[in-house]
Order: sequence, then structure tokens, then C-alpha cells
Amino acid sequence: MRDKQFDGKTILLTGGTGSFGKKFTEIILKQTKIRKLIIYSRDEAKQFDMQKHFSQNFKNHDKVRYFIGDVRDKDRFKMALNDVDYIVHAAALKQVPAMEYNPTEAIKTNIIGAMNIVEAAIEKGIKKVIALSTDKACNPINLYGATKLASELLLEEYI
Repeated sequence: MRDKQFDGKTILLTGGTGSFGKKFTEIILKQTKIRKLIIYSRDEAKQFDMQKHFSQNFKNHDKVRYFIGDVRDKDRFKMALNDVDYIVHAAALKQVPAMEYNPTEAIKTNIIGAMNIVEAAIEKGIKKVIALSTDKACNPINLYGATKLASELLLEEYI
């Protein structure tokens, strides 16, 4: 069954080169007739690998664009939002031990990044922001869970 809600629309996917992003891209290319899917991530090597994979395996791979950027940089993020209808937010720092050791990095990406997405989406008139959640945000016991809870509360303002 084909999903039609994204037909003719442009989606920007943050954290697009991660495991969720790759699977989401595959599903979108198989099940919709999107105008464009923008993969927004800070890892050019993963973008290159992903572009190679999708160009070899999907005839409609030309619908996918790759945009280097970080959700921490609101100005760069806003540049990527031209003509975007939907944002799917999957960017996050997720490795619990690394986040416990590098708390400011978790805060910058997971909380400030979410604030940037909300503010940019409002400024650009984005129709909808769809954000990934985690069970760790419910009753958090570590920094990662706390940053994801804060992220979810910020995104609820827009969603």
C-alpha cells in the first residue's frame, strides 16, 4: 500500500545518514511520490556512501538531495529549509556513556538543536515537524534521557 501524505511534498530529514535515516529514505522512495527528500547531516562520508547506495538501487534517487549541516547551527539549518513542507527530526547524540562523559555536547545537539529546529520551523512556516522519541526520555535516569526529555518538551511547542 502506497502512502500519499507526502506526495508532491519536500521533506527535510535531520540526522539523515543514521540507521533510521537510511531506512526512512528507503521507505519514502518506495512508497511515496515526493518532490524532494533532503538528507541533512554533518557527516559527508556517510552522505557519500548513502548517495552511492541509493543511486545504485533506486531509480528515483534523483529526488534525494544531500545537505551538510548541523542542527546546532540555526542559520545553516534555515538555509536548508527553502521550500520544505515537513521536517523529520532524527538527529541526536545517543551513546549514553559518551554523553555522560561529554554532557555539553549532548546539550548542544539534543536540546539547543531542538530549539533551533522549532525556531527555524516557525520562522519558515513549516507545516509539520515529526520527531523521533525514545523510552529514555520517560522518567530519565541519565543525561541522555534528560536531554531527550527536554528536546521533546521543546518540540511539543511546534508539533
